Amino acid sequence: MSIKSLSSTQVSDERKESLREEKRIRLKVDFRLCTIAGLLCSLNLLDSGIISAASVTSMLHDLGLDQGNRYSVSILIFTVASVCFQLPATIAVRILGPRIFFSVVTFCFGLITLCTAFIHTWKEMILMRVLLGIAMSGIYPGLALLISSWYRREELQLRFAFLQSGQLIVLATGGIVNYGLNRLHGNGELKGWQWMFLVQGLFACVVGIATYWWIVDFPEHSSQSFRFLTKEEAHIATSRIQRDRADVVPAPFTAKEILRHFLDLKIYGFAASFFLLNLVSTALSYFLPIILQSGMGFSTNESILLSAPPYYYAVIPVVLSSFVGDKYRLRGPVIVFNSLCLIAGFIMLGFADQVAVRYVGTYLATGAYVSNWAALNGYQASNITGQWKRAVTAAAVTACNGLGGVAGSFIVRQQEAPRYMTAIWVSISSHIFIICIVAAFSTFFYIANSKQTKGRKIIEETEGFRYTY
Repeated sequence: MSIKSLSSTQVSDERKESLREEKRIRLKVDFRLCTIAGLLCSLNLLDSGIISAASVTSMLHDLGLDQGNRYSVSILIFTVASVCFQLPATIAVRILGPRIFFSVVTFCFGLITLCTAFIHTWKEMILMRVLLGIAMSGIYPGLALLISSWYRREELQLRFAFLQSGQLIVLATGGIVNYGLNRLHGNGELKGWQWMFLVQGLFACVVGIATYWWIVDFPEHSSQSFRFLTKEEAHIATSRIQRDRADVVPAPFTAKEILRHFLDLKIYGFAASFFLLNLVSTALSYFLPIILQSGMGFSTNESILLSAPPYYYAVIPVVLSSFVGDKYRLRGPVIVFNSLCLIAGFIMLGFADQVAVRYVGTYLATGAYVSNWAALNGYQASNITGQWKRAVTAAAVTACNGLGGVAGSFIVRQQEAPRYMTAIWVSISSHIFIICIVAAFSTFFYIANSKQTKGRKIIEETEGFRYTY
């Protein structure tokens, strides 16, 4: 064997060993980051699960939320408070660090939820919802920023799917837990809905305390995390991200550095997509028990219980579609496929006569919008560079996601039971618009990549960067 072939074999073996080491570190990150991130993100859905389950108990009457549109306002005010604080909260994640930020806000979320069990009027509920919105404002964008900082672009969608899967399992299990807690009605002089807020608030407080030791820091500070990576492993982790998009270390924080990114029109397209998506997710997550009760004729406990299985099912399409998206580096086609599935689900929900067919429609719709949450996050995170731009984009899309929640809280109208046609048509139309946005962006990305190949364009101020669509 020649010296040249021996050298080539040695290089190949070293490369294989390097890839094995990177894979081992990535799995270590998966175990520490994706688990706690899924649990923390589930708190927002946990809130929607509690209040939607409580809405078919005596809570609306007890607090006076059954008059006018007070219940919708209680959902709206949470979203408004959250949207107002999302950009500063996301910046705070970078400045304070994930360990301090997420542990404090999670504990506050649990404490506020717990206190909600002891309120007596709808005005007190509005106050609790405002405080809850402020506490939760940085969870989604902060975790999106942290996850996108740790993974290469072709790994992102599946990690967002893991995040979403954790949410779904907690939410679905929360529905079953709410069913059990509602049966404690009268115990300890508390009503069923009060038990829901009390027990799950205590759970969130415990998670908040554990978060300080469980969650990890950003890659460049990862060796400071509690029993996580060694300095050598941290170097390997940051090197692989630097090779992918050259943005491991953030630029110095200035107002100009933040504001200049709002000139990029891509941010507004991504934000609009999340607005359209959350029209549907809010309508389903907050109102599914009401749809099952008023629209399909199930009892209170049956409605609470039957709202859980669609979320368990949604784990399957979100993981499968995200695996395909990362493996083949596809973003747009996956989003379009999910959107078509959602449209089919809402057609079944709105126009079928059989209750079983309509209920199956909730499975299709839930699985599709959950899958698109991961797909859209992968789409935006794969096509931007720079830590502060990631922070701005994460805050912007989450804010518009929240504004979609504002609109979504009003499209399910009680007087339209059992069909809820406003919600049906708005949900279908929103996903037709998402398909149009993705088609326009993917065309733009294709043209930009062609120019980059010919040496006529540098994309995202980063040499060698190419869009993923």
